[in-house]
Amino acid sequence: MTMDRKMLLNRRRFLFSSGAVTATALASPLLAQTQPYPTRPITMVVPFAAGGPTDAVARIVTGRMAATLGQSIVIENVGGADGVLGVGRVARAPADGYTLLTGQLGSNVLNGAVYKLPFDLLTDFEPISLLSSNPYVLIVKKDLPVSDMAELIRWMKANEGKVSMGVASTVQRVSGALLQKLTDTQFTLVPYRGAGPALQDVVAGQIELVIDQPSNMLPQLRAGTVKAIAVTANRRLTSAPDVPSNAEAGLPGLNISGWNAVWAPRNTPPDIVDKLNAAIVEALNDEGVKKKLSELGQDIPTPDQLKPKALGDFQKSEIDKWWPIVREAGIKIE
Repeated sequence: MTMDRKMLLNRRRFLFSSGAVTATALASPLLAQTQPYPTRPITMVVPFAAGGPTDAVARIVTGRMAATLGQSIVIENVGGADGVLGVGRVARAPADGYTLLTGQLGSNVLNGAVYKLPFDLLTDFEPISLLSSNPYVLIVKKDLPVSDMAELIRWMKANEGKVSMGVASTVQRVSGALLQKLTDTQFTLVPYRGAGPALQDVVAGQIELVIDQPSNMLPQLRAGTVKAIAVTANRRLTSAPDVPSNAEAGLPGLNISGWNAVWAPRNTPPDIVDKLNAAIVEALNDEGVKKKLSELGQDIPTPDQLKPKALGDFQKSEIDKWWPIVREAGIKIE
């Protein structure tokens, strides 16, 4: 075979090979777009340290979601700045359904009133679904000489300057400010790195009171190491039926309900949002999931509250409710 013929054949092989590679490269994105979501593991960012109530709810629900979606869901705890760092992580993530956020009242409502955020809580996220809700409980140290709200208010006014409340989150700071306003009292808000240490100091008698989630304080209440004054809702807890509601305690304005929900980054495709929402609804209908959430003092929303639009509307209403209260109280964190 002549040299010219060999060169011609080699050139044809090269062009064919290059064309095949180019065709494959062009087809790959199209193939990826047509593959059913999800095709790989999903990351669920929890903007708090592991072991807290929001983390617990996320792990319970995502365990069941993974079975529905056919892919594992990895919890990534990104703590710091009351949840700002973790929420920001999701705001910057690709809008492909593979990075999600489980947030709550503090991280996705209250932080917008106390921090200068590098993202918008409403426009930078796609709401997926509400997960659960629960009121808080006002508890005091065991040897405080009070047994109800009226006695607590009188005692705080008589001991002004000597009363301390533990706060480990934006929710607790706002709760403390609201309690001062409603009772016309002044007390010191002592910052803690976590709700656990604050509760431990109430048990030890180092501080007088704290407003905390039921899942944190129920074991101490049942052990008799603290006293519960009121639930921060207009109903009693099934897990602590002897604790009066805020209205029964004489302070109906002390209405603070925590909640957990899931978001995706802005512009996540609607079909992915719908698929994730369906997986959450299926998880929340699972009897095992219901039992585990109930043990944490969490209430499951009604079906109409589980729609993506319902979460968006609810988050907006919470912002409209809480931001004026926070700003009036002068709470600001730089």
